[in-house]
Amino acid sequence: MEKMNQTWEKMKIMAGIDVEEDEEAAAEEESFMDEFNRQCTLSTKQRFYGFAICFVAGLTCTLLSMLVFFHPIKFGITFTFGNLLSLGSTAFLIGPKRQVTMMLDPVRIYATAIYLASIVVALFCALYVHSKLLTLLAIMLEFGALVWYSMSYIPFARTMISKVMVSCFDTEF
Repeated sequence: MEKMNQTWEKMKIMAGIDVEEDEEAAAEEESFMDEFNRQCTLSTKQRFYGFAICFVAGLTCTLLSMLVFFHPIKFGITFTFGNLLSLGSTAFLIGPKRQVTMMLDPVRIYATAIYLASIVVALFCALYVHSKLLTLLAIMLEFGALVWYSMSYIPFARTMISKVMVSCFDTEF
């Protein structure tokens, strides 16, 4: 990371950007963001209400998607929307910045990338391709990625699941 910063500074100097002016702009930007965060803070009660509303709405969408299971396009849209609402609900509890930081943590970066990519693929298959088979496969991938992503928050859960799956599908006796 240090090497990247040094390279970035060299590129700024080569481009003729004054480093001190850039640091002053960053300080002004931080103070603006700090001021913005102070103005937009939620109380603990408001955070719990936001979490509860978003989580219940997400859970409702996910459960309602089971009613349209035999219409994979509608199922894909409601299931994915429910997942996004449930994922967004935790941002009320810990804040969006911390949520993104935790999602990009090296422990779960691959799980996050696969989960978000599966959401995009599911919506693409449902809204653009209109293929029932592809939408159903994308939803299965999304569900598996959601489970794997969720397990990244529980210590040793992914290791345990991996060992269980290997033992279940081990063909040697």
